[in-house]
Amino acid sequence: MGWFSKSDESFFLATIVPNGEGARVGKFLGVVNGEAIIGANIFRDMFSSIRDVVGGRAGGYERALSGARDAALQDMMAAAKELGADGIVGIDFDYEVLGENNGMMMVAVSGTAVKMA
Repeated sequence: MGWFSKSDESFFLATIVPNGEGARVGKFLGVVNGEAIIGANIFRDMFSSIRDVVGGRAGGYERALSGARDAALQDMMAAAKELGADGIVGIDFDYEVLGENNGMMMVAVSGTAVKMA
């Protein structure tokens, strides 16, 4: 359904704006965002190359990407809390490869800070 709340049970997170029974938005406070950039180190690159040949998942990259996503989400939640929000709706994640040799990845997350009714 597009609802999730991972680390802070007192803070409402949703990919959609609720409009039915249950949680309702009382006031929209503005757009908030968070970003995190991770660099690929030589060991992850080396093991990733092996995975490309033999198949399988690149666990080092997955863990690094997950950490960057969580950091970006935490930054966005901190920005929302500064506005007095108790939730964020319309959350969107974006991923970009950066750097001269594509050696870094950026995770950006944005949403609308809200005060729930």
